[in-house]
Amino acid sequence: VAYSDPAVNLLLLEEADFIAADRVVLRDRRLVHMQEVHRAAVGDSLRVGRIGGLMGNAQLLRLESQEAELAVTFDQPPPAKLPLTLLLALPRPKMLRRVLQTVASMGVPRVVLVNSYRVEKSFWQTPFLEPEAIREQLILGLEQSRDTVLPEIVIEKRFKPFVEDRLPALAQGTLGLIGHPGDYPPCPRGLDEPVTLAIGPEGGWIPYEVDLLAKAGLQPVQLGARILRVETAVTALLARLF
Repeated sequence: VAYSDPAVNLLLLEEADFIAADRVVLRDRRLVHMQEVHRAAVGDSLRVGRIGGLMGNAQLLRLESQEAELAVTFDQPPPAKLPLTLLLALPRPKMLRRVLQTVASMGVPRVVLVNSYRVEKSFWQTPFLEPEAIREQLILGLEQSRDTVLPEIVIEKRFKPFVEDRLPALAQGTLGLIGHPGDYPPCPRGLDEPVTLAIGPEGGWIPYEVDLLAKAGLQPVQLGARILRVETAVTALLARLF
């Protein structure tokens, strides 16, 4: 890959990897990672997870230049997800990749990518919004944090219809918050209740958008006077909330 590959702390296995119920063969970047980073040898034990399923261990049975065969057992559930729906104004493409990895690694179960006045129209044309490109970044985040369950990614290109028609039902029964700099209450800490959190684009939501989100049941909160990058705001807000 052309960009920095995060640490693979869990080898995630696809259904296509299985040649038997307890055997897998790997031939792609995971094989390269085993060879070059883990420097694995036959007989070594590695942590594995089945996408959407349990985690466990694998023993390396065979290692060749083009493929590796592993015996796998699964006995451990993945970590619990956060009780959160994250509304995120679509970031610029390079940041989108990093944010997708971050939300996957931090245990966000559902992300709604929405439009905003300050989101450039060109952002919606990026190939990084293709389902396979999104999935690739989510998997990198899951591998980093040792999780197997992919977050649900919903794309909503029209802000007003989404916020007026669908968001109230989505936020019902949750604490609705808007991360927004300004003269607002500080973001709450250490919650254990479900949250719907909206994070705006670089430069923040415009007042009209804040008003519309508030009518749907979300209230603005702030992290202080500093203006943060989107990826920093996501991490800071999630760490503070949960």
